[in-house]
Amino acid sequence: MPPNIDDIKKAAEVITSLVVKTPVIESEKLNNKFNCRFFIKAETLQRTGSFKIRGACNMIANLTESEKQKGIVAFSSGNHAQGVAAAARIFKIKATIVMPSDAPRSKLRNTKKDGANVILYERSVGNRVEIAKKIVAETGAILIPPYDERDIISGQGTLGIEFIDQIKSLGISELDYLLAPCSGGGMIAGCAIAFNSLSPNTLIYAVEPEGYDDTTLSLKAGRRIKIKMQKKSLCDALLIETPGENTFKINKKLLSGGLTVTDYETAIAMRTAYHEFKIIVEPGGAVALAAALTGKLPFRKKQIGVICSGGNVDLNTYTDMIFRAYAI
Repeated sequence: MPPNIDDIKKAAEVITSLVVKTPVIESEKLNNKFNCRFFIKAETLQRTGSFKIRGACNMIANLTESEKQKGIVAFSSGNHAQGVAAAARIFKIKATIVMPSDAPRSKLRNTKKDGANVILYERSVGNRVEIAKKIVAETGAILIPPYDERDIISGQGTLGIEFIDQIKSLGISELDYLLAPCSGGGMIAGCAIAFNSLSPNTLIYAVEPEGYDDTTLSLKAGRRIKIKMQKKSLCDALLIETPGENTFKINKKLLSGGLTVTDYETAIAMRTAYHEFKIIVEPGGAVALAAALTGKLPFRKKQIGVICSGGNVDLNTYTDMIFRAYAI
């Protein structure tokens, strides 16, 4: 059974003291240039640098004391890893995180700094889910999945109700569009539930990197599509083969569609975020802004909400993307 708006409101109460109420930022220059209003929800400024800690804190908070004593296990390319590690430290429980060996150094380093035991695997030959399940079977630890779980979706959905409250505080009844990065679909599913209840006229679009548009293809097909992961992308946080089973049930019903952006468009968005909003956004966190800036939808005279979901990026990758944007 999928979560509902009451589950998300309850999650907001549970995690309110554990997470940051991230700001909503505007640029008068960009609004005038595009003849619309862009509202940037800067989850880059969230604790651990991404929205992921919202779901992790909510799920761990809802574990029983006996479950907490068993410890937790998660698998992630980085942002969920950091969120789970930080949440485990907050609740003073043991965490083991399965991460790819090519994960950004900053994400590996921060996960270890929060006290998690990190187990590395090779993407080309390893299966992170199977590795995590084996650890669970051997230790009895509790699996904290990155997206396809009720408490995770509810926790990520707190971003949505927070965003809606902030928009209404600006005197705006509803956004016309909401654009959000999408990997497994937990964050956008939670936000979609919130917006469907509290801002029902807002059209919601998932944004993915070119070549990793599994949700976009699945929405068009009306069923979960599994893609072949052949094309390279710098959006490490969004590289997945197929949408989550539970998240897709929600997104199929509540999303208006999916959009894709190139690495070049993402690089321009990262540069724009730096210059116009004074925030550092990682490639995967910048795809929704990239879709907004490249006019993937008829945005003229509209109010557009854009979630910048994370800012955890290695310095070399960031500077490479910025220089790439200047070279265009």
